[in-house]
Amino acid sequence: MKRFEPNLLLAVSTGLSLLLVLLTTSLTEPQPIQLRNLLMAVICAGGFILLSPRLAKMTGQPPRPPMIHPDSPGTAVWAALFPAIVTAIAVLPVLFPGPDYGLAVIIAAVIFGVTAESAIKARRAG
Repeated sequence: MKRFEPNLLLAVSTGLSLLLVLLTTSLTEPQPIQLRNLLMAVICAGGFILLSPRLAKMTGQPPRPPMIHPDSPGTAVWAALFPAIVTAIAVLPVLFPGPDYGLAVIIAAVIFGVTAESAIKARRAG
């Protein structure tokens, strides 16, 4: 492998940040909610990856290209915000323990779904 695919690296880093969200929420929440958060993350990320192309086709939207383009290097800087946002979400349960962070897990899972979909599109494009 001569070059790492930047969209794949973005998806991996966002996935690791999603794992960090799941770990920090598991520290502050009881056992049944930990399992619920894990299931929500898998279902939301997988659902986004599977259903987003179909929904875009049904609504007549043009297909989106991968997030990071080699032609415009500025896209990598903007795409780097995705793992940063998910990491910031992971800090919330540590700073403010107590409330239910199910919505934060869903948001982080959808952001991961966006980056994973971008990596899949970049892989298919060659």
